[in-house]
Amino acid sequence: MASLRFPVLLSFALLLLLVISADATRSEPGFVLRRLLETYRYAEGDPVPLFANKVGPFQNPSETYQYYDLPFCTPKDVKHKTEDLGEVLEGDRMVTTLFNLTFKNDKEFEELCSTVLTIDQVKKFRTAVEQDYYFQMYFDDLPLWGFIGKLESPEDGQESRYLLYTHVHFKVSYNNDRVIEIGVTTDPKQVKEITRDDPVKVTFTYSVKWEPTTITFDRRMEKYQKYSFLPQHLEIHWFSVVNSCVTVLLLTGFLATILMRVLKNDFVKYTREDEEDPEETGWKYIHGDVFRFPPLPNLFAAVIGSGTQLLVLVLCIFALSLVGVFYPYNRGALNTACLIIYALTAGISGYVSAHLYRQMGGEQWVRNLIITGSLFCGPLFLVFCFNNTVAIFYGSSQALPFGTMVIIAIIWALVTFPLTVLGGIAGKNNRSEFTAPCRTNKYPREIPTLSWYRSTVPQMCMAGFLPFSAIYIELYYIFASIWGHKIYTIYSILFIVFIILIIVTAFITIALTYFQLAVEDHEWWWRAVFCGGSTGFFIYGYCFYYYYARSEMSGLLQGSFFFGYMACVCYGFFLMLGSVGYRASLLFVRHIYRAIKCE
Repeated sequence: MASLRFPVLLSFALLLLLVISADATRSEPGFVLRRLLETYRYAEGDPVPLFANKVGPFQNPSETYQYYDLPFCTPKDVKHKTEDLGEVLEGDRMVTTLFNLTFKNDKEFEELCSTVLTIDQVKKFRTAVEQDYYFQMYFDDLPLWGFIGKLESPEDGQESRYLLYTHVHFKVSYNNDRVIEIGVTTDPKQVKEITRDDPVKVTFTYSVKWEPTTITFDRRMEKYQKYSFLPQHLEIHWFSVVNSCVTVLLLTGFLATILMRVLKNDFVKYTREDEEDPEETGWKYIHGDVFRFPPLPNLFAAVIGSGTQLLVLVLCIFALSLVGVFYPYNRGALNTACLIIYALTAGISGYVSAHLYRQMGGEQWVRNLIITGSLFCGPLFLVFCFNNTVAIFYGSSQALPFGTMVIIAIIWALVTFPLTVLGGIAGKNNRSEFTAPCRTNKYPREIPTLSWYRSTVPQMCMAGFLPFSAIYIELYYIFASIWGHKIYTIYSILFIVFIILIIVTAFITIALTYFQLAVEDHEWWWRAVFCGGSTGFFIYGYCFYYYYARSEMSGLLQGSFFFGYMACVCYGFFLMLGSVGYRASLLFVRHIYRAIKCE
């Protein structure tokens, strides 16, 4: 356990720092809200900022384009709003518009612009209507959405009609000198048909209606929480949590009962001193090999180090979410937090990996640090390069600007990798030895021939099914938030489900490790990692089910983003849960061999 002392203390300190800093930036009450209360005030007639963000197919959330990629009314001097790193990673590209919304001033019918659409522009709008494009804007930092047009289905053999909305109506609620709520609607009567490839004269118009409300400024985000899964799905959430808790209790009770009974009989049998030699079968008689270090110790140590870092990352994200940092439409906060925390926790992976590698007698320190630093970042970088190339080919706003990529590279070069090296140096210099209650024989014991269901792949299937079944219901809501237009706000439930996942993974890995040792298979190290991390494969299998059966996503851009980045997420789960499985199995193996006398 000495090898965990440094990362645990570092994790606790980092977690405490994040919680303290989060309290200064959370939405209510906190620094951000106080700043908003002081800044977002308007007198009658003051202009209220309205920025257009992006457009894209409604069913493909990752396929987004800049607002003026469609031939809307464009200002002569388009200005881009400065955005932080997380907003850019989400594909936000906010620009000014010709809409003129002034505080408390109603407008019945205002002309935005009048133009003649060329044939190419008509084709662009028609494609947008056919693919059910929506637009997103931000008014006083409040999001609003609307559709570009509608497609009328043919009747009596007639061809489909493509209709472009030309008028939008803004309905704004205010309380004293603050904007509280905004909604946008389109007038189905004011449309322009763009079915044929002919130039079309279009006049874009808008109207504004201001209405007072009693809702206070600090509650204006509650409207968007209602669009998440509240209250209609809250019962299902809690039912899934109760179901998962019952599963955990039954599983842990079953395993504890069985293992305690079996181990009690084993302890009695192995500690009984008979004159006759007992039959040498069972887990006791591989005590000289059970603590033999696994093959590929360099890679094994890197896997455990990277998995430990990702576990700390997830716990820090949960800490920030539980204190209210990721309130609805705190744009880019989650992306920024993941990037920064991953960079700051790089020392944990370096320390754990180097220390474990030193305990295994490793000498190739440079290779260990390179593998540790690139084990998760490397595949993620390759997936990003492919997806970014696809986004550039499509002209999507999801393609990162060169400056953003330079910033990320600088963070990795100046923060992530140096901290990995420093953590590796600290782990290498830690002189604590690997504690094993049994001496290891010079030559390994031969493993008997085992049944097919005791091989690695069947064991992984059994190990991954139970943890996956505990989180299956919650996965749909998470996917609908990440790859849809829902908003996930019930982080407390998600945290409970995550703890359940960790507990079930640890217990099922311990059980399978015992069954493996009972048939005198002493190569449990890698098996514990694979069995613990096998839930990641089940989650990726669910990705295919969700994409083809539960969603309407399609296209190369959306498919590459979905399957590419979900592969990275599931790979991260494999590393994280694999390290949990290894740690749990190590504690169990040490315990049972410490409880008996091994000659």
